[in-house]
Amino acid sequence: MNPQGERWTTDQVLALAPDEASRRAGGKLAAPGPWSETGADEGAVWGQCTGSGKKPYQTVVDIKGPGFKCSCPSRKFPCKHALGLLLLWAGGGEVTAGEPSAWAAEWLEGRRKRDGRDSGGAAGAGAPSRAPADPEAARRRAERRMQRIAAGATELEARLTDLLQSGLASAESGAGSWDETAARMVDAQAPGLAARVRELSSVVASGPDWPSRLLAECALLHLLDQAFLGIERLPGPLAATVRSRVGLTTDAAEVLTGADAATVRDRWLVLAQQDSDDGKLLTRRIHLRGERTGRMALHLSFGGSPARPLDLALPPGLVLDADLAYYPGARPLRATLGERHAPTAPGPVPPGGGIDAALAAYGDALRDDPWLDSWPVVLSDVTPIPGRDGQGWQLADADGESALPLDPRSLGRTSLWQLAALSGGAPVTVFGECGHRGFLPLTAWDPTGTPVSL
Repeated sequence: MNPQGERWTTDQVLALAPDEASRRAGGKLAAPGPWSETGADEGAVWGQCTGSGKKPYQTVVDIKGPGFKCSCPSRKFPCKHALGLLLLWAGGGEVTAGEPSAWAAEWLEGRRKRDGRDSGGAAGAGAPSRAPADPEAARRRAERRMQRIAAGATELEARLTDLLQSGLASAESGAGSWDETAARMVDAQAPGLAARVRELSSVVASGPDWPSRLLAECALLHLLDQAFLGIERLPGPLAATVRSRVGLTTDAAEVLTGADAATVRDRWLVLAQQDSDDGKLLTRRIHLRGERTGRMALHLSFGGSPARPLDLALPPGLVLDADLAYYPGARPLRATLGERHAPTAPGPVPPGGGIDAALAAYGDALRDDPWLDSWPVVLSDVTPIPGRDGQGWQLADADGESALPLDPRSLGRTSLWQLAALSGGAPVTVFGECGHRGFLPLTAWDPTGTPVSL
């Protein structure tokens, strides 16, 4: 067995980077010069990197997680030192096999105990379940919140009624009132409703045909209001979807250990990893697909400070043999990670379908969850081509019978040119999100089967 474990590719390492600046900074540290006391074994890579301070930064990566620890003050995870160390290791640099340094071994041992690897517990499952100190008090708090959200939904219905009675054109003159309405929904502890109200504000006077788009958004918001106000009459899975759409969350530990918990074991292929930062919170979205079940899954994690890092990182192309527990809903997608049964390993190019199959998958999901913006799909043998009259881009099936426009959010981004260059006019396999805006590409596989994050 390789004493340093299965080395990652450079692309897999770069896929972990939170942004382009981190990729560039990590690349500059991917040389032996600044590093000392580097080493690796089957589960970790470690080393000390000379920085601007007197003491070198101590960096260690748990490659079975993966997880990261660095003594530098960066709030990015992984930081440039972790990326540089991994790039040095992936490139076959001077990282010798051996036993971890004492500081690295201490962190690795603590991490693996927390993950339950020594006792067969649920690795990566998040914080352990904590029973409420006072179940009755927790029940009363939940009831009060439901009442506040119901009051907010009723107020929002009145606002929508006023808008329709006065005409959609009146929305232009009262644009500021939408911000006030959104704030009222925050006060009602309904962040999901607040976010949709802000969407309404962004649609007003946003371009040609904005009244029809505003009407469509109002209809979806009205449907969500009415669904919540009559939630006791809804089937259980749909009621769970409505609760999540208005902003009521379910604890990950409850998903794993609750009375209705049900885990799905599979070999999960990592399709994409995306990080976003709103200035206050980092969000990591990891898309997976079961090799046996074919089920899609989305793992969400939140962080943004040394006290709350984005600990779980899975670059595209890896396979994870693990249990996943899906959050309740009419069309389950979000999942939390349970027990891992083997270390991550390189995986194959995912099987995919054509344009028609992708649209059908989104349509089926939309039937269960009408507030769904998009659904994850894998497209195989598609070619990026310019749209008609030079407007936008499309992905066309190999037979030329069907084409899917790219989401406008991808236009003007370097990812579009990456995809076009990767294709070179030939069919490729692409993973992304298919929705009412079009297709948003996230990962593509080159002719050698190597995933490239877009």
